[in-house]
Amino acid sequence: MRPGPRSYFLIALLALAMVLLPFLFWYSTWFGRTLSGAQFDEYLADSARPRHMQHALVQLGERLAHGQPAARWYPQVAALAANPNLEVRQTAAWVMGQDKAYAPFHAVLSRLLADPEPMVRRNAALSLAGLGDATARPELLAMLRPFTLRSPATGTVHWRLQPGDTVNPGTLVAYVAAREVRVPVPGEVQALELAEGASVGQGSALAELAPDPNHAWEALRALYLVGRREDLDDVRRFMRPMAAMPERVSRQAALTAKAIEARAE
Repeated sequence: MRPGPRSYFLIALLALAMVLLPFLFWYSTWFGRTLSGAQFDEYLADSARPRHMQHALVQLGERLAHGQPAARWYPQVAALAANPNLEVRQTAAWVMGQDKAYAPFHAVLSRLLADPEPMVRRNAALSLAGLGDATARPELLAMLRPFTLRSPATGTVHWRLQPGDTVNPGTLVAYVAAREVRVPVPGEVQALELAEGASVGQGSALAELAPDPNHAWEALRALYLVGRREDLDDVRRFMRPMAAMPERVSRQAALTAKAIEARAE
């Protein structure tokens, strides 16, 4: 028996839903969607939806990059630097580096250098370097050095990755006492400090991550502006070709070393 009109209608409705629902989800989370002035006000104040806050911040950063006015929202941007959401603080730190003339941003960025999350500290350091503030140097140098991942608890470790694996913020590395251990920064797993099933104490080293190429390049660009003679050993290490590093990193290291040497004369 042939399907009736109602069946065809239901099939068409299902097909439409299969196309429309993913599109609506993508559209609601895509940061490239341009916001109106009223939407900026709404999204920046939407504490129930951190993604809305982040969307507005990304759009503000793009406005600043294109020389468009955005100063009316600066107080809200500075306030979001204290938001409990990691991604919101991280994005706010990036936005505040886009306008070097707004003095209140400087003090907020300086406070973010003490943020508990390394991604927030790194964005704050890059923004401060753009302002010519050398207090960013310790965090910039940390971006050039291996990152030690420490255990959040005491217990038995069960690995989910191996040396040589590439990780991004949020990648699951291990379980300790049934607790997930995720990396806070990008990089490559250089070494695991413990064998599978070993006991570990809270705060003890679990793994070491090699620097991420993009983060190393950004740190070198920032040190071009604020680096000092005592930073040269870290910088020159990247002048040598490395298998995991693209050529642009070694080129930037050479430029940064030359700029630091010129300032030190």
